[in-house]
Amino acid sequence: MRLDSRLSRMLHVLVHMDSHEQRATSETIAGMLGTNPTVVRRTLAGLREHGIVTAERGPGGGWVLARELSEISLLDVHRALGSPSLFAIGVADRKAKCLVEQAVNERIDSALAEAEATVLARFAAIKLADLAADFHRRLKARGGWTHEL
Repeated sequence: MRLDSRLSRMLHVLVHMDSHEQRATSETIAGMLGTNPTVVRRTLAGLREHGIVTAERGPGGGWVLARELSEISLLDVHRALGSPSLFAIGVADRKAKCLVEQAVNERIDSALAEAEATVLARFAAIKLADLAADFHRRLKARGGWTHEL
């Protein structure tokens, strides 16, 4: 099964956006991510609807953060992306007639719900400013900017 990497990719983009003075175009972001500008616009539109980014059209336009990184959590971005499933596992038959399968389903669903609640609580506690601080610590340890950022 293919992993959904939109959360990590958008967190990457948002921290970069905070580090740059000018607006980021969909084309620039697409180049950074190795994807199509239309995919970038569609994805960032969800973030715009949740008040995370704004966009301006025309010359000098592009995407910019709508809030400070300290005001945006990983959970905010996860929700803006449509709250994709956190796990690739699940039950085989939601309406199982077999009592064994019903017992299995109940325990799997319960464990996954508990795990999801834990992950989402952790996402709520992590702000994008925490990611940016970690980036700046790593940048300082490396000795400054290189072309490999």
